[in-house]
Amino acid sequence: MENNKHIALGKLEIYKNALELSKIGWEIYGQMSYENKKIIGSQFIRAMDSIGANIAEGYGRFHYLDRVKFYYNSRGSLFESKHWSLLLKDRQVINEKKFNDLIEKLNTLHKKLNSHIKILKEIKNNI
Repeated sequence: MENNKHIALGKLEIYKNALELSKIGWEIYGQMSYENKKIIGSQFIRAMDSIGANIAEGYGRFHYLDRVKFYYNSRGSLFESKHWSLLLKDRQVINEKKFNDLIEKLNTLHKKLNSHIKILKEIKNNI
């Protein structure tokens, strides 16, 4: 049964989007100098990875509102990722194009995550 839940998680669109963002974040992190990795990179990659980690943890919860709590945490990490992305651009660690592509993907996931939360709340209210 646990294995089936993992397979289903891998089909969840918001989770797949979060994994894609983690991959992009890791590529950006890998190109940073040691100083940038230490100062800003570790916080950036932690925030990016936390988006998907919280989606996964929420997915594994039984109660709707418990799930929603973790999806809210995921959304918080998404906002933190936007913050670090802006600082990376402002400090010229990433260029404008990379920044815009990253923000576009974060914004898309933000909308999908909000929709997912809304649907879960509607399901809870209809029980």
